[in-house]
Amino acid sequence: MVSGVRPFCHRGVNTMLVQEAMTKEPVTCTIHDTVSSVGALMRTKRIGGVPVMNGERLAGMVTETDLLKLLVPKGPSDDLWLPSPLEVIELPIREFINWERTKEALTDIGSREVETIMSSPAICVKPEEDIEKAATLMLQKKIDRLAVVSEGRLTGIITREDIVWAISGDKGVKE
Repeated sequence: MVSGVRPFCHRGVNTMLVQEAMTKEPVTCTIHDTVSSVGALMRTKRIGGVPVMNGERLAGMVTETDLLKLLVPKGPSDDLWLPSPLEVIELPIREFINWERTKEALTDIGSREVETIMSSPAICVKPEEDIEKAATLMLQKKIDRLAVVSEGRLTGIITREDIVWAISGDKGVKE
């Protein structure tokens, strides 16, 4: 058992608190950071999400899912058309133009500010709440992490992985 950490007992008196399982001083970004820089940060730190700060205030959360959503087409193109036999010659030209637009759009994604893609408001828990509540909230909202906020300030982040490590009794030896 990790010293100073109470054992986890499901629905019991000894249920662990969020503050005992959370990651303190999480990696953060600002609302003005670019998608490209935050993606690189997530890759370098091997994390799936980052709290987004506006000064000292938590503005939202940006996750792998938010980044992936940028690549999903929004629906059929406005210039969708069915070619007549005479227009078949035009098809390769139109496809080339659409590909050029797609390449341009993908290039622009990286320069967008994170504020335009983040999930907001961030879903939060308090450090003194039970990890059972945090786990329930993650399952209900279908998310992998929660911001931990105390008196309006970000104090940590708790992920599904943190909870698994905590209930296994190995939080202190996490690599």
